[in-house]
Amino acid sequence: MNRRIGEAGEQAAAEFLRSLGYRIIARNVRFRAGEIDLVARDGGVLVFVEVKTRRGRGFGSPGEAVTVAKQRRLIRLASLYLARLGGEPPPCRFDVVSVEPGPDGRLRCRLIKGAFTA
Repeated sequence: MNRRIGEAGEQAAAEFLRSLGYRIIARNVRFRAGEIDLVARDGGVLVFVEVKTRRGRGFGSPGEAVTVAKQRRLIRLASLYLARLGGEPPPCRFDVVSVEPGPDGRLRCRLIKGAFTA
């Protein structure tokens, strides 16, 4: 996927989550094993957010692209992030934001809250 499309999708997802009351803590948190797109707070819950952007449905919906292998990787990355924080881990959740262009060409976001569990 085009890097520009991915960056636009992540920006749209961050703005969308803010509009829902999430507080974005970090973006593109990198580890050797991979990257967490967004880390946010939703009330007292620490949320690890995977953003999936698609230009169309030729390869299925964006949410369908979060495979079991991708979920395992995200869980591992989240545990690395929590270890970096230290202390007692807060309640956590994994959300997915799927981003696609709407009929008017503007990016549309859909939240899958608690998309999977560790």
